[in-house]
Amino acid sequence: MKRIATLVLAMVFVCGIAAPVRADVVTDWNEQMLRAALIAASSPTTTTRVAALVQAAMFDAVNGINPRYTHIYIPPGATAVGSQRAAAMQAAYAMLSKLYGASPANPAQVALDARRIISLAEIAEDESAASIASGVAWGQKVADDIFTIRSTDGFTNTAAYPDNLNIGQWRRTPNLPVAPTLSVAGAGYLMVSTQTPWVMSSPWQFRPGPPPAVTTVRYATEFNETKTMGSQFSSARSPAQTNNALFWNAGTASYLWNQVALTLIEKNNHDRDRNDGWSNGQRNTLLENARLLAEIGLAMADAAIACWDAKYEYHYWRPITAIRETADDGNAATTPDPAWVPMFATPGHPEYPSGHSCVSGAAAAVLADEFGERTHFTMTSDLMLGYEQSYRSIQEALVAVGEARIFSGIHFRTAIDVGQALGKEVAGFVLQERFQRIQ
Repeated sequence: MKRIATLVLAMVFVCGIAAPVRADVVTDWNEQMLRAALIAASSPTTTTRVAALVQAAMFDAVNGINPRYTHIYIPPGATAVGSQRAAAMQAAYAMLSKLYGASPANPAQVALDARRIISLAEIAEDESAASIASGVAWGQKVADDIFTIRSTDGFTNTAAYPDNLNIGQWRRTPNLPVAPTLSVAGAGYLMVSTQTPWVMSSPWQFRPGPPPAVTTVRYATEFNETKTMGSQFSSARSPAQTNNALFWNAGTASYLWNQVALTLIEKNNHDRDRNDGWSNGQRNTLLENARLLAEIGLAMADAAIACWDAKYEYHYWRPITAIRETADDGNAATTPDPAWVPMFATPGHPEYPSGHSCVSGAAAAVLADEFGERTHFTMTSDLMLGYEQSYRSIQEALVAVGEARIFSGIHFRTAIDVGQALGKEVAGFVLQERFQRIQ
């Protein structure tokens, strides 16, 4: 009885928190994935991997039944039959259960079970039990196979990353303004830098050149910009700039950019409800949505891998370290401030390039390819209720991302520019190598 009561409460919870109904199982389960990661407090880099796993599984499941594109991991097979909607649902459900469920009594699993019941009921309004069962079996197989393939991708590897006290080199930073204690020794997701890429040939395929030397004019200019604009109580930073920094820090890049994708999908695909085929020349919006979200997922995941490869290649120091300890950097245009505190606590990994900028650049490139650079959109965040940001172009949003990282005191400008360029390059490669039309 306790299990039943919990399940009922979970169903109420799932229904109550859902965004406006889109009548598309792919976008719905994308929402469930984002909420599962948010509730589990998954790190930004973990979330990029989770999104890639779930969205790759949904795409290969849907595309496998009626192939229109090259597959990611799992080619269509003899068992690729049945309902595409059921296949997508089961692929996402199975993958999220592996990642977050753990046991039937786990609250995350209870919520996933509740959402699955609702999805199956919705699908059963239009499709036969036999078609649904076949689709579920195929979706389960796709999720199982992709999870097995990626279980040896190196993401669980851990290794300590020692402090380096030399000028310009990364070392653990104080968690100010939250606490004076140092970040954990070896923190920083070193395993991301050596993770098996999703599409790239190697983590270093798009490795950028080094950051500016600490003796250069460029470094001094960026040093002083972050020192002035990114301090905890900067008088130079406007309220709008502070709000922008808070907004882009309120959720992971995966959450924010997937929300943009869902908003644009809803705006552009009014005909996708219950469209489960290409009959009469109709566009299969279920497959197209699965393709777009998988493109974003893979591009962001590979951008994160490429970014962390560069971080640990150059192990560049963070602004809080540079500004507090720069007395001996040999640059006459930089003045140390041992008491300087950033607006946000500094993440526990090297500065260059910016992780948020890398994955944002990748997501933005995919969305620009799909909807056009000059598309208008509005963004919201679950963690800043009632606050929204509107943009007249995708590039305008990317500028806001960069300023948010600088004005929060955790990055220098070159890390932003290089990160966004890296992300765009990775995304272009993903679109070139995967998701090619075959019919």
